[in-house]
Amino acid sequence: MIVKLHLIFTLYSLCASVFKVAGTKSKAKGSQGQFPITQNVTVVEGGTANMTCRVDYNDNTSLQWSNPAQQTLFFGDKKALRDHRIELVRASSQELIIRISDVLLSDEGQYTCSLFTMPVKTTKAFLTVLGVPGRPDITGFTKPAMEGDVLTLTCTAPGSKPAANIRWFRNDKEVQGTKEVNATGKSFAVRSSLQFQVDRREDGVAYTCSVEHVSLPNPYMTTEVLEVHYAPHLEITHSLIIPQEGQYFKLECVSIGNPIPEPVLWSKDGGELPDIERMIVEGRELTITTLNKTDNGTYRCEASNHLGTSSAEYILFVYAKDFPWPTTDPNAFAQHGPDHALIGGVVAVVVFITLCLIIVLGRYLARHKGTYLTHEAKGAEDAPDADTAIINAEGNHVHAEEKKEYFI
Repeated sequence: MIVKLHLIFTLYSLCASVFKVAGTKSKAKGSQGQFPITQNVTVVEGGTANMTCRVDYNDNTSLQWSNPAQQTLFFGDKKALRDHRIELVRASSQELIIRISDVLLSDEGQYTCSLFTMPVKTTKAFLTVLGVPGRPDITGFTKPAMEGDVLTLTCTAPGSKPAANIRWFRNDKEVQGTKEVNATGKSFAVRSSLQFQVDRREDGVAYTCSVEHVSLPNPYMTTEVLEVHYAPHLEITHSLIIPQEGQYFKLECVSIGNPIPEPVLWSKDGGELPDIERMIVEGRELTITTLNKTDNGTYRCEASNHLGTSSAEYILFVYAKDFPWPTTDPNAFAQHGPDHALIGGVVAVVVFITLCLIIVLGRYLARHKGTYLTHEAKGAEDAPDADTAIINAEGNHVHAEEKKEYFI
């Protein structure tokens, strides 16, 4: 009986061993047929990257992470490379997650996850590091710029990866610049230049450099406002269209220039203002409190800045109080003078018409040219011989008072 029980236990142990070996072989076969699963990672320079490697099932085989230089970072939960920026997040039979902090551009590359079966199975994961561009800087501004100068504005954005894009704006309108990209190690320095000639319309214009990059949620922008100095230009405006005796009259000297042309000097007919009691100067305005005929003349204002001097004139004609108002402004005509273009046009028309008449008359005379005959000549022409012609001619003297000339 004892022998029989021993035999049954031996058979049971043998069967258990067979089933255990079969299960182990099945797991090993499944483990050897799979590859680790990884994902590519993109991170901004200075940020944190999590590198994950996992398998669907594992039979106590180890996972390992290696860097682009094929240096082992972690073998299972064992740290192999001394780098304080790299730390373990999770390690199990089916997953290995590591974290890289304060990522550098030099960390970019292809990382390898290995599953230590027979043979070893590996999968690659690429770590992309974006280089954040530096804040843009605009150079080339001259403060102030002079009208006529040629300016070259340059905007620089260093340290981007990939290369950043630079755009220029004149106020709110985009303008095209010239782009230049230079590689500096693993990053790029981008420059864009904008060249133009300065005129007075550029005074107060804002030029903006905008830097766009995949690592930036919003573009970096910097703005400079252009200041332009230019020579003055003056004009005189007047308060009345038809100034009349006894009226209040004001002239204003409107000046355009940068710096503002000052002071404004008023004069009349090339000399000082003759009546300072009635002619009051306040800044750019000249006021005549009560107009009279003696105020007729040419008024002049003059102002200057460090770039030049300008002046403007106004011819004042004071009408009598009861003078009928004309339909046009006589002062405006006096300021601008006669219209030389109109006069020239009239003269040209007159000359043209005269030439046409001469040509027509000449053609008429040429077509009606004939023989000039008197009655005496006509009689001689009809005579058969010379003697008869002389007789006819003498006979015609009797009717001399009836002689007439005509054209045939």
